[in-house]
Amino acid sequence: MLQSPRVSKDELLTSSYDFLLPEKLIASYPANPRDSAKLLIYNRQTKEIIHTHFYELESFIPKECALIFNDTKVIKARLFGKKASGGKLELLLNRPLDATNINVYIRGKVKVSSEIFFGNGLVAVVKELKDDGSRVVNFTKEGKLLRFEELLPIIDKIGHIPLPPYIQREDNTDDAKEYQSVFAKEEGAVAAPTASLHFTQEQHERVCKNYRHAYVTLHVGSGTFKPVEVETITDHPMHSEYYEISDDAKELLDSNLPILSVGTTSTRTIEFYVRNKEQQRGEANLFLHPQNKPLRVNHLLTNFHLPKSTLLMLVASFVGVQIAQKLYREAINKEYRFYSYGDAMLIL
Repeated sequence: MLQSPRVSKDELLTSSYDFLLPEKLIASYPANPRDSAKLLIYNRQTKEIIHTHFYELESFIPKECALIFNDTKVIKARLFGKKASGGKLELLLNRPLDATNINVYIRGKVKVSSEIFFGNGLVAVVKELKDDGSRVVNFTKEGKLLRFEELLPIIDKIGHIPLPPYIQREDNTDDAKEYQSVFAKEEGAVAAPTASLHFTQEQHERVCKNYRHAYVTLHVGSGTFKPVEVETITDHPMHSEYYEISDDAKELLDSNLPILSVGTTSTRTIEFYVRNKEQQRGEANLFLHPQNKPLRVNHLLTNFHLPKSTLLMLVASFVGVQIAQKLYREAINKEYRFYSYGDAMLIL
């Protein structure tokens, strides 16, 4: 049945994805243990909502499903440095543009050719000021231009875990472990694929033993936190992130098996791939919403996301905006914890 024009219009209005969240429900620390987090399950066939905990996840995964995980690894992308004048700056790595040019955000005034000095002899040189507020820099050490892979072990020693802006505290030593999935492998993300954070090592091994599974890589950038600020969501300039589809994942995606995608990042990677069959790696900038629905992913495991975010719109691509709002109201009423360190939802 065709939707009425009014419903269609509501789906495209950014205001339809707004909601009020009590500040106390913003999770500042992870559940301990990880799998003790709450889990809301929504069955699209029966319309049933179930409240349980993440350690019960396997009881609800359809038996014939294959699971796809994102194995990206969060790097210590937050750096504190000084200009030659002594002024303090904060730099957040966003993504490499090529081997040596790195897109970053800098808190503090800089101009082209500005140098920023960090510990361990690391220096950033500003090469370009972008219109979106980001900067392009090169990193050097002892006069040697560094490739991105050479930069990673250095920032692992002097950098900080880039906790999301809504976590109002400094990172600590626990975050280096907790803001990382137990199967994180490929370095490059500046934000965690948060649905994955609920898996303990034991539960992940158990799930992988009992279900076919594979890994994709999507290096989550800071654009994941960018709010939608336009009136109509389709006018939003979607950010781009590097992805790679493993051969094992390609085999599963090219099969007829139902797919349970672990997280919005895995979902965007899968859905970009199925729309661009020849590309197992590249740049993904797919925006999923109720009028651009998933073609391959059957079930979604995810966290609870920010108002007016592309992540909430992705959730709505599975259930529609009205059901998404209903599920979020239910989670708020039941005092679920929201955002990166928060609780989870499984859409069947």
